[in-house]
Amino acid sequence: MRRDVTTSFARTLVDEWVRNGVAHAVVAPGSRSTPLALALSADARVRVHVLVDERSAGGFAVGIGRATGRPAVLLCTSGTAAALLHAAVLEAHHGRVPLIVCTADRPPELRGVGAGQTVDQSHLYGDAVRWRHDPGPPDDRPGVGDGWRHLAARAVAHAAGPPAGPVHLNLPFREPLVPTGAPLVDAPGRPDGARFVTTLAAGRPADEGTVAALAAVVRAHPRGVLIAGWGAEVAPDVADRFAAVAGWPILADPLSGLRTGPHAISTYDAVVRDTAVASRLAPEAVLQVGAPPTSKALGGWLARGIPTWLVDPVDAWLDPHRSATTRVVCDAEPLLRAVTSALGGDGSPDAVWPDAWRAVEAVARRAIDDALDGDPEPFEGRVARDLVGTLPDDSTLVVASSMPVRDVESFAAPRADLRVVANRGVNGIDGFVGTTLGIAATTGHAPVVALVGDLCFLHDQNALIGCVERGDDAVFVVLDNDGGGIFSFLPQADDEHVSADGFRTLFATPHGIDLGRIAATHGLPCTEIEKANALVPALEAAIRDGGVHVLLVRTDRADNATRHAEVWAAVAGAVASV
Repeated sequence: MRRDVTTSFARTLVDEWVRNGVAHAVVAPGSRSTPLALALSADARVRVHVLVDERSAGGFAVGIGRATGRPAVLLCTSGTAAALLHAAVLEAHHGRVPLIVCTADRPPELRGVGAGQTVDQSHLYGDAVRWRHDPGPPDDRPGVGDGWRHLAARAVAHAAGPPAGPVHLNLPFREPLVPTGAPLVDAPGRPDGARFVTTLAAGRPADEGTVAALAAVVRAHPRGVLIAGWGAEVAPDVADRFAAVAGWPILADPLSGLRTGPHAISTYDAVVRDTAVASRLAPEAVLQVGAPPTSKALGGWLARGIPTWLVDPVDAWLDPHRSATTRVVCDAEPLLRAVTSALGGDGSPDAVWPDAWRAVEAVARRAIDDALDGDPEPFEGRVARDLVGTLPDDSTLVVASSMPVRDVESFAAPRADLRVVANRGVNGIDGFVGTTLGIAATTGHAPVVALVGDLCFLHDQNALIGCVERGDDAVFVVLDNDGGGIFSFLPQADDEHVSADGFRTLFATPHGIDLGRIAATHGLPCTEIEKANALVPALEAAIRDGGVHVLLVRTDRADNATRHAEVWAAVAGAVASV
């Protein structure tokens, strides 16, 4: 008797994924993906999110993986649909986000013969995946169920890492694509809902020699700094204890999770822009955990040739300035614990160095706040500061690339009760609205707020399609300077070879679109923020009302660049005599 092997295969994959902790699936509708789409929808243990644009769907799935640490299944049909997921795959790869990408495909007999929506998909994403597999169309043979479950379990294991990242399953399906009603293939799992294969990922501790070597560097260089970026994976108390014993301040960006505490310095981006202060506070040694912070000023400040240790558990070269003198492939947290212990009685460092940093931090923070509060007109730096300072405890702030992530780093005061996330794997704007909504889909009732520029918002506006019907809940604070504001800070803005019209056309790229109408198209309330002090009450009201809201802050690109420079000048003047 012929059995329904396609439906059996799809349902077995879904069951094994659930056993391995998968709870979300993101589906971009299509025909060839029907068997797996129906299997996902039929399993009540999986929450299925449907987005019509594959780019937005990819961002949504990245948001789920980034927020939960578990992969979402991302499903699309064949052809160009699969190509549109490439940006999400790249972000997951470089950003270490777990993701299971399932591209439906034509069976072998329909490839290379002009069948519609057929391209070579098996190696579509190149080396940007942790694992790829094309099992061929499912067939019916003895013991085939074990192979299906092994495939599903292996996909989750590779996506989880370390390092976490995307997995690509290219799944060819023959017609009929819907259940036939024929008997299913028996593909039982392990008893009691257990995983077919359990993968245990052990950490990578540093050896005794490495610990001793780093401890010696710390002893020999009391004027050192701990630099922390995204991917640091160090608990705040561990970093604080190391900083206390070493006498080293912590220069941590908002994505690191180490920006709070008595040893953390949050104003470094403004402080090191002043040549005299930067020279006075130049370190003798550097320990970097995670990626380098976003600040270009900080990267340019760190001297070459001093002992600079880079720690990363997956052997990545997170060193764009080529300043590292020593690379350590291990987990950063146990290394810091071990070095702190090794320093032992040496944990009474000269207080002059950390005290100097703390004094500069206090003066710079006051200077930033005074400069921001001195003008009632909206300013992007103040929006970032006020947003971070206003959000309720346990909120998640999703920050877009380009200027928003830089403004949070430059102007926002630290908070220990706020999670800040961003797509900084490849620093793109692709799929940002979807990422925000994907994160919101996993956080329960905790507020999710996004800080985003106008071009980034427009680029992924299709993620808003259906957001009311899906019951999405997020607030988008959109900085509308009618174009790419970050280019006003780059050499192109003042280069003699770039005319004003050329700069406007090639870089500033004004769009002239009323973003309030975009919100209205999707049935979303939109509030325009006309004065700086109007942001906080509008944000509080939007969070209280629930659903998706847009808060629109209109600014001027040229004025924004000028006001950034004025704040940096104010900080330089304030800290000059500290």
